[in-house]
Amino acid sequence: MRVTSKGQVTIPRDLRELIGIEPNSEVVFTVEDGRLMLTPKNGTQALQEQKRLAGLMETLARLEGTGDPAVDADALMQMTRDR
Repeated sequence: MRVTSKGQVTIPRDLRELIGIEPNSEVVFTVEDGRLMLTPKNGTQALQEQKRLAGLMETLARLEGTGDPAVDADALMQMTRDR
């Protein structure tokens, strides 16, 4: 995505529809962990989903590197099937 000389970008339609940005609606920009976040103004559902996703990402980050590299995929599948 390219930024114009006026600092403008075009938000692709599928992304606008995904988070509920309607024509002529207002949006809110925030910065979180060095990332620019865009949400529809008063978009409570989008904010809730964003918080859920952030929680999932934090959990995945905490779990990173905790697996046993000696267990291959076939062994893992066998262990989970026999429960």
